[in-house]
Amino acid sequence: MAEVFVNKVAESGIVTLDLADFYPKHEIAVFDLKQFLFMGLILKEKHYRESLKNFDWQPFADKIVAVTCSADAIIPMWAYMLAASYLEPVATGVYFGNQNQVAALVLEERIRMLDINGFQDQRVVVKGCGDLPIGENAYLAVTQLLRPVVKSIMYGEPCSTVPIYKRKE
Repeated sequence: MAEVFVNKVAESGIVTLDLADFYPKHEIAVFDLKQFLFMGLILKEKHYRESLKNFDWQPFADKIVAVTCSADAIIPMWAYMLAASYLEPVATGVYFGNQNQVAALVLEERIRMLDINGFQDQRVVVKGCGDLPIGENAYLAVTQLLRPVVKSIMYGEPCSTVPIYKRKE
């Protein structure tokens, strides 16, 4: 008689949550205010307004846009707001920061929108390791979100986990 192998992980009822599923799907394009600075140092309002008015915004269509200034210059807050007012109609989302910072912001934002009702009283493994750069904030956010409703939180893979939280029964 052949020995029957039982997949105990599959039968355990553990729910696996892969944070890579929340990673931004849209391309993140950078809009750098440096190109609008006079002599690479100063933002002149009249010139800036005119430049934005005549700028081709199509390269940012359907993309997440990271607004930044790579020059060591003092940029007034209204300048970022004005750029956002032009980007908003064409972009999928507009955020401040470099590409990596914006990817982390969008990831965390999407995690916080997770419907936690499906995790009520579940044993959850938050998947670790992968090809995408999932930062610490994402793991903090998912832990804060799930802790009030789940039975337990673990980190890793279902076959090898690190316990994070277990509700006292």
